[in-house]
Amino acid sequence: MLRPTMSRETKQAGATTTVRVLSMGAGWRVSDIVCRSGPRDPAFEEAHASVSVSAVLSGGFSYRSTFGRALMTPGSLLLGNDGACFCCSHDHGTGDRCVAYHFEPWLLEEVASELPGARRIGFSQHRLPPIDALAPLFASTRALLDHPDQLIGEETGHRMAGAALRIVHDAEEPRATLADEARAAEAVAFIVQGFAMPLSLGDMAAAVGLGRYHFVRLFRRVVGTTPYQYLLNRRLAGAADALRGGSDVLGAALGNGFTDLSEFTRRFGAKFGQSPGAYRRRANGTVVAGTYICPSSPNPVSQPIGFDISN
Repeated sequence: MLRPTMSRETKQAGATTTVRVLSMGAGWRVSDIVCRSGPRDPAFEEAHASVSVSAVLSGGFSYRSTFGRALMTPGSLLLGNDGACFCCSHDHGTGDRCVAYHFEPWLLEEVASELPGARRIGFSQHRLPPIDALAPLFASTRALLDHPDQLIGEETGHRMAGAALRIVHDAEEPRATLADEARAAEAVAFIVQGFAMPLSLGDMAAAVGLGRYHFVRLFRRVVGTTPYQYLLNRRLAGAADALRGGSDVLGAALGNGFTDLSEFTRRFGAKFGQSPGAYRRRANGTVVAGTYICPSSPNPVSQPIGFDISN
């Protein structure tokens, strides 16, 4: 049985963290975790109460465990082993928001048994960087945050667990210094604040006082992906949010830094496995007990659907 998650509120005065359960079932739980700690707050130590895979949606924080230290930025996955101790601090900014998928070991074993090459359920590292393969899962996580649903929560959780187990067997994460972390955190904040504006590599490098070549190497070493790929992912995530909010395709593209509609459509399709228009129609439909009802139809008919969030 899943044990209650140890809230950071119990570790610090002032209730700096709020936890909201989005959905749960046998062997799994999905929680929305919002932290408001900042650089002046003390670091807090905790222990994972279950195996967990947490999607970092906004903000950022430093995370330390037996695997070392890592900067968690939007688009990263935080991987936690059951009972493992860790420490979080907000050295470079205030607050973060994560959606945490918690699993019983037996459920992870079930997922691992279906993955070629996965021999264990324990994670050998504590972070997966913002990579292309995770983008559809983050979009589905944001949709779950907007409209909690048990069916979607369970399916997304299983796919999130599978992706983490599959990737971690092939990935080795580099180490970085504290100075590297600080520069990368500053760059991430610059991108997050200005991704809808025209940004060049030179602009991003100048924002943190580095030459372009040094900046690219440092950013990739700390964040795990290139500055351009991170910028593109943030723009696509913003466009997906806009489409779910009812924006038309052109507005979603222009409002999130894309100036070429055909390029936006191509990039969006490659990332999410469907066109922006199809994503908008599905996202603005109604999900009820595993059915999709198109509200714009003059004669709505419920039809079974399968959410394939891996493509």
